[in-house]
Amino acid sequence: MKTYSAILSKYIPQAAIDEILEWLESFNAELKITRSRTTKLGDYRPPIKFKYHKISVNHDLNKFQFLITLVHEFAHLCTWNKFKNKVKPHGKEWKEEYKILMEPFLNQTIFPDDMLEVLKKYLVNPASSTSDHALLKILRKYDGPKDYFTLEDLPMNAEFRIHNGFVFKKIEKLRKRFKCKRLDNNRMYLVSPLMKVIPVNVTTQS
Repeated sequence: MKTYSAILSKYIPQAAIDEILEWLESFNAELKITRSRTTKLGDYRPPIKFKYHKISVNHDLNKFQFLITLVHEFAHLCTWNKFKNKVKPHGKEWKEEYKILMEPFLNQTIFPDDMLEVLKKYLVNPASSTSDHALLKILRKYDGPKDYFTLEDLPMNAEFRIHNGFVFKKIEKLRKRFKCKRLDNNRMYLVSPLMKVIPVNVTTQS
């Protein structure tokens, strides 16, 4: 576990390490820190084809988002242990496990005050951290120097590319999302203002 402790100190707040180490041992889980994945921040695989529970988390998350994602995957593990595959991945059973597992970390020694307030609201009905605008925005605040653009940075009618290469045009602001047109098929999509994008021949907002 000393090796895990040294690794974890690079990725999660120091005050959370002992709890996570205990989980790794008691749940017989293997943690893998992976390259960046555009479609997911973490992943859980049950011990069907191998003897360990397997959890992976992207390497490029800040310490707070890494911990939130890691606990998210441990909640899948606990749900599997109790229900196997008989319940929905993010159903009420998973939500309850996630709330229970997050409880030891909801304090000022681990999360900053502004994030703690948002996180507690998110945990009333948790899902993916990237689907909650308020949580994602506060997490991005602690990413360090920003070296990317989000959709809200671009002016209206700007064109932009996303991770899979598709090009869109920013059309209209709705309550929580922007209506955007995909230029290859002219279909409309609702896109989060915090989605990372690549501007296409536009001048970004200051």
